[in-house]
Amino acid sequence: MDPAEPHANPGARDPLHGVTLERIVTELQAHFGWPELGDMVRIRCFQSDPSIGSSLKFLRRTPWARSKVEALYLDMVRDQARQKPS
Repeated sequence: MDPAEPHANPGARDPLHGVTLERIVTELQAHFGWPELGDMVRIRCFQSDPSIGSSLKFLRRTPWARSKVEALYLDMVRDQARQKPS
């Protein structure tokens, strides 16, 4: 298959392809902690009695919040990649 074809590798252009929402929330929480995460993305499941489970439940049914969390994750991954020594 020609790599220029749009269906050659459907996940090639999507940086979140293969990354679960659970992994995203877990890595963000480990990197920032709940208090900072709650300040960065102002949603109650990050601010009031936060847990991975409650966050996943909310984010799976709230597209605008999920988009913000995914964008923050991508920023975090880019920042980590820039900080790695070559």
